[in-house]
Amino acid sequence: MTSSLPSLAAPWRIGVDVGGTFTDMVLRDATGAVRIFKSPSVPADPSEGVLGVLRLAAQQLDLPLSALLRDCALFVHGSTVATNTILEKKGAKVGLLTSAGFRDSLEIRRGIRENQWDHRAPFPPVLAPRYLRLPVRGRIGADGHELAPLVSEDVDAAAKMFTDEGVESVAVCLFNSFLDGGHERAAGARLSKSWAGQWISLSSEVMPTMGEYERSSTAVVNAYIAPKVTSYLKALDQQLRQLGLPRSLLLLQSNGGAVSVDQVASRPVMLVLSGPAAGVGALKGCAAPGEAANLISMEIGGTSCDVMVMAKGEVPVADELVIDGYHLTTPSVEIHTVGAGGGAIAWVDDAGLLHVGPQGAGARPGPAAYGLGGENPTVTDAQLVLGRLRPGPLAGGVTLDGRLARQAVETKLAKPLGLSVEDAASGVIRLLEQNLLHAVERLSIERGHDPATFTLVAAGGAGPMHGAAVARALGAKRALLPRAAGAFCAMGMLQSDVRQDYMHVFLADLDTVDQAELEAGFSELETRAREALGREGFANGTAVLSREVDLRYDGQQWPVRVALGATFDAAASRRTFEAEHQRLFGHIQPGGRLSITALRVIARGVLDWTPPIARSPQAAAPKPREQRKVWIDPAHGWHDVPIYDGAELRPGCTLDGPLLIEERTTTAFVGPRDRLEVDQRDDFLVHVGAIA
Repeated sequence: MTSSLPSLAAPWRIGVDVGGTFTDMVLRDATGAVRIFKSPSVPADPSEGVLGVLRLAAQQLDLPLSALLRDCALFVHGSTVATNTILEKKGAKVGLLTSAGFRDSLEIRRGIRENQWDHRAPFPPVLAPRYLRLPVRGRIGADGHELAPLVSEDVDAAAKMFTDEGVESVAVCLFNSFLDGGHERAAGARLSKSWAGQWISLSSEVMPTMGEYERSSTAVVNAYIAPKVTSYLKALDQQLRQLGLPRSLLLLQSNGGAVSVDQVASRPVMLVLSGPAAGVGALKGCAAPGEAANLISMEIGGTSCDVMVMAKGEVPVADELVIDGYHLTTPSVEIHTVGAGGGAIAWVDDAGLLHVGPQGAGARPGPAAYGLGGENPTVTDAQLVLGRLRPGPLAGGVTLDGRLARQAVETKLAKPLGLSVEDAASGVIRLLEQNLLHAVERLSIERGHDPATFTLVAAGGAGPMHGAAVARALGAKRALLPRAAGAFCAMGMLQSDVRQDYMHVFLADLDTVDQAELEAGFSELETRAREALGREGFANGTAVLSREVDLRYDGQQWPVRVALGATFDAAASRRTFEAEHQRLFGHIQPGGRLSITALRVIARGVLDWTPPIARSPQAAAPKPREQRKVWIDPAHGWHDVPIYDGAELRPGCTLDGPLLIEERTTTAFVGPRDRLEVDQRDDFLVHVGAIA
């Protein structure tokens, strides 16, 4: 990946990722050349961050904003609005229509605690309080047939209550609606006539999955965020169109694929991982074409670190997702997030113990070194104290002040701990890297993967500072430090196909299933999928459909997703299931009875992709820009380290650590005994421990 762009060739594509600290933009033109832009985020109004980085790009490219947007063939946006609405509890006032007898299922939950040893931590507040959870009579049976008709008068009474109480959004979740959503549709139609509001979420349309609590919780969260998220997206889309964008923007979903605003408007809950899920596309860009790569990404931004695993070219997608204690059933790539970004605050507790995160300094005031009023030391401040970061201008329009960083570390850490400023700063880095190690182990070792067989991709603006050290602790032999690490997710958005997930509850024995019924179930889902992709502009040649089934042993609660081939083969499905079950749980039941619980169709609209322009190979040994005193690690202490300008390093270049590389959006640190290679993609590949 290269940031060199001498001229622009239209049409181009734009990806914009709104992070907690910076809003990143990547522009990739028709030749594959890339230009990266960063500007501070505006948490109070994320759309201002989007427009701000567009204006910055237009200014630096010497283009009118209208021209920049007019020649954009694809605009992909990763939004944190859905997640932040949940985290900040700033959603709508929600009412819930539920079947008589199930009024409290949302609050009873599953009775399972995330931490079995913690019996005192309260559950998060219920988003639909009991007085706004209103029962209606009527019942769909376990076989999908109507046992009792829906009582319309109950819906009308609930509508009056919702109007009187100022309810802004309503969720409808009726018993067994995953088998037949007729009662929910009838209730929704009745509500739209008798209730003054406009936001109605039907669980059978949001996610028709089995499990009353999960389906109800998902529908309620969808209703909670819909007014704010959908209004934001439609307003931003309209604003961009008025400024010159020729077609509607696409949004990154939690499943790692893109979707149009119209397609996701009724199901904004699909966007709760929008942004981090772009790591799927970014990881694909790190693999060779057609390669079934083993990669672990560690994307460290200003606020947090997102970890993702690609095993044999695939990133696992699950249906269970927990956001701030709220359970959601929505297709989501498996991501583990910890509060360990460059802006993570370091602090000393009352017992004299050092901590790093999870609280972050955010965009404003940010780290103490930003000079924007922040007084708490962060990881960025510690890196400045240790000489790993250069004082002065930083990508995104901020400036690093080494004096302020040192003062914060000394006042808040060194003196309370009785350490020198340098030792306190090194403690911050060591503790952070230990936290990063545990985060990566969570999705690798704990999922049955051997990290030694993976390449660690250290991305995000802060990732390349820690990639080699964490890879060494993992036992991994290679760490890839993308040249565009500071805009990793924005880059991934441009490498993400359009994707829609469809599922249908289907209960049958794997070995005795009626294959005609199975085929009919898949055909119905595929018809819906092709129609949706057709509306997005994808014809048969660019639309790819794949099939999956959910399988589980009899008596098992949670199923395992199994991909199917071109034709259904029960024996092959069993083998795939057993291999995955062994990896996840460490055992199988030889000959155990397997049940199908759901059918799935994944529809992808494949976007054409222009390979990046190949840079000419390294002609002569590069010379460092300067030598600087840098703290290496506890074993090596301080050393004079060469500092290289990343733009001067080309494919074929090899250098031995320790060294630092300064790029526009990141700084990379290569430790002693590590060998740096600039690979054919023009990224920095570190061979960990390669020097004897």
